[in-house]
Amino acid sequence: MQTSRLNEVQRGLLRMFNREMTLEETLEVKQLLTHHYAQKARQSATDVALQKGYTQADYAKVLNQQKRTP
Repeated sequence: MQTSRLNEVQRGLLRMFNREMTLEETLEVKQLLTHHYAQKARQSATDVALQKGYTQADYAKVLNQQKRTP
């Protein structure tokens, strides 16, 4: 198995959290990171949609397409 080195951000996070944490604190940190990356993903999707000129009608068309074979 190939191992990879930690980047500077990862090392910094390990130093920052090098202490005992309650389950509540652990869940708060996970929620914070999850929210951060979800927000970045939403923004990326919005940027692509704007760049490609997608409209609400395009989304409705895709949502109403029948994908299953009879």
